Amino acid sequence: MNTATVPTAVPALAPTRIRPVRQVAATLEPLWVRAGLIGIALIFLTLFLFVPLIAVFAEALKKGWDSYFDAIADPDALSAIRLTLLTAGIAVPLNLIFGVAAAWAIAKFEFRGKSILLTLIDLPFSVSPVISGLIYVLIFGAQGWIGPWLREHDIRILFAVPGIVLATIFVTFPFVARELIPLMQSQGSEEEEAALVLGASGWRTFWHVTLPNIKWGLLYGVILCNARAMGEFGAVSVVSGHIRGETNTIPLQVEILYNEYNFAAAFAVASLLALLALVTLALKSLVESRLHDTASEPSEQEH
Repeated sequence: MNTATVPTAVPALAPTRIRPVRQVAATLEPLWVRAGLIGIALIFLTLFLFVPLIAVFAEALKKGWDSYFDAIADPDALSAIRLTLLTAGIAVPLNLIFGVAAAWAIAKFEFRGKSILLTLIDLPFSVSPVISGLIYVLIFGAQGWIGPWLREHDIRILFAVPGIVLATIFVTFPFVARELIPLMQSQGSEEEEAALVLGASGWRTFWHVTLPNIKWGLLYGVILCNARAMGEFGAVSVVSGHIRGETNTIPLQVEILYNEYNFAAAFAVASLLALLALVTLALKSLVESRLHDTASEPSEQEH
């Protein structure tokens, strides 16, 4: 007689304990590597940033506060300060207008010559400021292309304020545009297109849609442009003529005082540029944090 095979009960397996996998970040380096890199960075900053800054203020105040303020209040120093502020006051707004227009055209539209325009915007980064100053001498100098015509009509470009402003504009015009172009490209043109579809004009779209989206990037570019305009030396040195009390900016005034072995006055005037650098760094850090917050807002909203 065939008997049915009764299946035997399978013993239950004991639950296995899964050990958590230890996750190691790909960028996690040994402590000695991180400490070494931080140490190298601190040494570099100390030697090339902190020590020069301390030396400038120490030498500026070496003879006391009275000597410091006398150097700043010198008529030639005041003239250099006024000329520097005037030059920056003209160059920065013009570069702001050009930078916004160029960035808007490049980021929002397709047209022939777009790559050429991008190349021309980068030109001051690849050309020495001294060379750019010599170009203005070639154009506006007494033996230049239009120099004789300017002399006949008693128009002074070189060795005067117009030449200094032109040289400053040339070396600083990429800063605003180069800051805005990638920002506007990353933002796209959907919001502007939506505003135009709803009936907004081009200017209204710019003021109420485009400008609020780029305001922190625009401010960042203006800060960098202003710092470069006030501290420019090479191009301005070529076209200014070093006329004391007339065509010397702050960097040129520092050079003259230093060459005359008037070290206390030279460092006193140089401390103004050092203070400008510190203010620029503080504003730059503030705007960078705002830019980071603005860039993280869309991802947080999507989440």
